[in-house]
Order: sequence, then C-alpha cells, then structure tokens
Amino acid sequence: MQGDARGRELAYKMIAERDNEKYSFARESRLLIVAKAKVWASEGWRVVITDQDGKAYAPPEFDQLSAA
Repeated sequence: MQGDARGRELAYKMIAERDNEKYSFARESRLLIVAKAKVWASEGWRVVITDQDGKAYAPPEFDQLSAA
C-alpha cells in the first residue's frame, strides 16, 4: 500500500478497470473512497475496494462498507 504524506498507510484502496485501462486510488477515509468508487462504477468501470484487512468489496457491497 502507499503511504500518505505523514508516512502512515492508507486504509482503503480502490482499483478501477475498463478495457485496457487501470487506475488505483488510496484514501484514509472510507466515505470518500466509497463515493469515488460509486461514481466510477456508474460510468462503466469494474471497481473493487480493499480495506486495511485485505477484504475486497464489489459494488453491491459498497453500502455496507460505508455504513461500517
């Protein structure tokens, strides 16, 4: 995982893939990563969020992640 400016590891990572493109984002905020993932998924990207424990969440599970 990537660290932030203070050297801590970021808790949530999002990976979005479509055709030959792949993007990844890391954030400390669960709510921000879920919001970003929902937007990308709505635009046709295959999106997965991984939490600090390595558990992966697909779009149908994003709401349970944001409620955690």
